[in-house]
Amino acid sequence: MAKIERFEDIEGWQKARELTREIYRTTNQREFAKDFGLRDQIRRAAVSVMSNIAEGFERGGDVEFRRFLAIAKGSAGEVKAQLYVALDAGLIDQAQFNQLYHLATETGNLIGGFMRYLRKGREG
Repeated sequence: MAKIERFEDIEGWQKARELTREIYRTTNQREFAKDFGLRDQIRRAAVSVMSNIAEGFERGGDVEFRRFLAIAKGSAGEVKAQLYVALDAGLIDQAQFNQLYHLATETGNLIGGFMRYLRKGREG
Protein backbone atom coordinates (compact mmCIF):
# COMPACT_ATOMS: atom_id res chain seq x y z
CA MET A 1 0.00 0.00 0.00
CA ALA A 2 1.32 3.47 -0.90
CA LYS A 3 2.10 5.77 1.99
CA ILE A 4 -0.86 7.87 2.97
CA GLU A 5 0.23 11.41 3.68
CA ARG A 6 -3.13 13.21 3.51
CA PHE A 7 -6.67 12.08 4.22
CA GLU A 8 -7.42 12.78 0.56
CA ASP A 9 -5.12 9.83 -0.29
CA ILE A 10 -7.43 7.38 1.50
CA GLU A 11 -9.48 5.40 -1.01
CA GLY A 12 -12.44 5.22 1.39
CA TRP A 13 -12.47 9.02 1.68
CA GLN A 14 -12.39 9.36 -2.11
CA LYS A 15 -15.35 6.99 -2.43
CA ALA A 16 -17.17 8.84 0.37
CA ARG A 17 -16.68 12.07 -1.56
CA GLU A 18 -18.24 10.43 -4.63
CA LEU A 19 -21.13 9.16 -2.49
CA THR A 20 -21.71 12.62 -1.03
CA ARG A 21 -21.66 14.24 -4.47
CA GLU A 22 -24.25 11.74 -5.74
CA ILE A 23 -26.45 12.13 -2.66
CA TYR A 24 -26.47 15.92 -3.12
CA ARG A 25 -27.22 15.55 -6.83
CA THR A 26 -30.09 13.16 -6.15
CA THR A 27 -31.57 15.14 -3.25
CA ASN A 28 -31.66 18.31 -5.37
CA GLN A 29 -34.13 16.66 -7.74
CA ARG A 30 -37.91 16.89 -7.86
CA GLU A 31 -39.83 15.73 -4.83
CA PHE A 32 -36.74 14.75 -2.84
CA ALA A 33 -35.73 18.42 -2.65
CA LYS A 34 -39.08 19.18 -0.96
CA ASP A 35 -38.68 16.57 1.79
CA PHE A 36 -36.47 18.75 3.94
CA GLY A 37 -36.17 16.34 6.83
CA LEU A 38 -35.02 13.30 4.87
CA ARG A 39 -33.00 15.39 2.43
CA ASP A 40 -31.04 17.05 5.24
CA GLN A 41 -30.59 13.80 7.20
CA ILE A 42 -29.22 11.77 4.30
CA ARG A 43 -26.94 14.65 3.35
CA ARG A 44 -25.62 14.91 6.91
CA ALA A 45 -24.98 11.16 7.00
CA ALA A 46 -23.04 11.25 3.71
CA VAL A 47 -21.01 14.27 4.82
CA SER A 48 -20.33 12.51 8.12
CA VAL A 49 -18.56 9.69 6.30
CA MET A 50 -16.08 12.08 4.68
CA SER A 51 -15.72 14.25 7.76
CA ASN A 52 -15.02 11.44 10.21
CA ILE A 53 -12.34 9.94 7.99
CA ALA A 54 -10.65 13.33 7.69
CA GLU A 55 -10.97 14.20 11.38
CA GLY A 56 -9.71 10.83 12.55
CA PHE A 57 -6.73 11.01 10.21
CA GLU A 58 -5.81 14.50 11.38
CA ARG A 59 -5.89 13.47 15.04
CA GLY A 60 -2.80 11.37 14.48
CA GLY A 61 -3.23 8.15 16.48
CA ASP A 62 -4.25 4.77 15.03
CA VAL A 63 -6.56 3.82 17.90
CA GLU A 64 -8.47 7.08 17.71
CA PHE A 65 -8.38 6.98 13.91
CA ARG A 66 -10.01 3.53 13.91
CA ARG A 67 -12.75 4.89 16.21
CA PHE A 68 -13.49 7.67 13.72
CA LEU A 69 -13.40 5.17 10.86
CA ALA A 70 -16.00 3.08 12.72
CA ILE A 71 -18.23 6.15 12.99
CA ALA A 72 -17.73 6.84 9.28
CA LYS A 73 -18.65 3.24 8.43
CA GLY A 74 -21.77 3.58 10.57
CA SER A 75 -22.74 6.73 8.70
CA ALA A 76 -22.43 4.86 5.41
CA GLY A 77 -24.91 2.35 6.85
CA GLU A 78 -27.18 5.22 7.85
CA VAL A 79 -27.17 6.45 4.25
CA LYS A 80 -28.25 2.97 3.13
CA ALA A 81 -31.15 2.90 5.60
CA GLN A 82 -32.31 6.34 4.49
CA LEU A 83 -32.19 5.23 0.86
CA TYR A 84 -34.86 2.66 1.74
CA VAL A 85 -37.01 5.45 3.18
CA ALA A 86 -36.53 7.48 0.00
CA LEU A 87 -37.40 4.49 -2.18
CA ASP A 88 -40.47 3.57 -0.14
CA ALA A 89 -41.66 7.19 -0.19
CA GLY A 90 -41.30 7.34 -3.97
CA LEU A 91 -38.57 9.99 -3.85
CA ILE A 92 -36.15 7.86 -5.87
CA ASP A 93 -36.71 5.01 -8.29
CA GLN A 94 -35.25 1.51 -8.05
CA ALA A 95 -32.34 2.31 -10.39
CA GLN A 96 -31.32 5.34 -8.31
CA PHE A 97 -31.65 3.28 -5.15
CA ASN A 98 -29.48 0.50 -6.57
CA GLN A 99 -26.76 2.89 -7.72
CA LEU A 100 -26.58 4.83 -4.46
CA TYR A 101 -26.91 1.73 -2.28
CA HIS A 102 -24.02 0.12 -4.16
CA LEU A 103 -21.92 3.26 -3.74
CA ALA A 104 -22.66 3.40 0.01
CA THR A 105 -21.84 -0.31 0.36
CA GLU A 106 -18.60 0.12 -1.54
CA THR A 107 -17.69 3.07 0.69
CA GLY A 108 -18.39 1.08 3.85
CA ASN A 109 -16.40 -1.89 2.55
CA LEU A 110 -13.37 0.29 1.79
CA ILE A 111 -13.53 1.82 5.26
CA GLY A 112 -13.86 -1.61 6.86
CA GLY A 113 -10.89 -2.91 4.89
CA PHE A 114 -8.82 0.06 5.96
CA MET A 115 -9.79 -0.55 9.59
CA ARG A 116 -8.62 -4.17 9.29
CA TYR A 117 -5.36 -3.03 7.69
CA LEU A 118 -4.69 -0.60 10.56
CA ARG A 119 -5.56 -3.24 13.17
CA LYS A 120 -3.20 -5.79 11.60
CA GLY A 121 -0.43 -3.20 11.42
CA ARG A 122 -0.81 -2.59 15.14
CA GLU A 123 -0.93 -6.32 15.98
CA GLY A 124 1.88 -7.25 13.59
